[in-house]
Amino acid sequence: MKKREQMGPVAQKTLLFLLGGLALSLTRNPRGYSKICREMAKEWKKINKQSLNRAIRRLYESKLVDYKENRDGTISVILNDRGRKRALRYNLDSIQIKQPATWDGLWRIVIFDIPEDFKRGRDALARKLRQMGFRAIQRSVFIHPYECWDEVNFIIEVFNLRPYVRLIQAKEIDIALELKQFFKIH
Repeated sequence: MKKREQMGPVAQKTLLFLLGGLALSLTRNPRGYSKICREMAKEWKKINKQSLNRAIRRLYESKLVDYKENRDGTISVILNDRGRKRALRYNLDSIQIKQPATWDGLWRIVIFDIPEDFKRGRDALARKLRQMGFRAIQRSVFIHPYECWDEVNFIIEVFNLRPYVRLIQAKEIDIALELKQFFKIH
């Protein structure tokens, strides 16, 4: 059994920055684009440049990134498939739903019917939804009161479950009183 590689916080952030660059290239939504840029800029300011250089060197040595020499003499650090998987895992581990000061009165409902061939992904999705604070109202139906589509879409993409998952936003549900008590909404 291969020993799991240890990675410090700067190396983890570096992987996430590289993944953030990939996310920017795939984002079509201007709000998502600016959100990614703001978060990356805020975290970038916190990194010590010497630690960053050491982290990039270690990432290259651990074969999580590749590099490419550009025509102008600069070097581009590129996240490879193995590094992308590791970055997604770190990002997935830290994903949270932010609770606004006031509730907008809408319920976010995630429903899925995932084939047995994708059992591991199905179980991981359900586990992650619970970790993020969702309430299961049926075996494959989860609900949350706060804006969370970006986070849920990220999880769906990580586990490659897009064809099997539906997202619903609802104003009313028959168990609203019970859910308000569960989520401590007044």
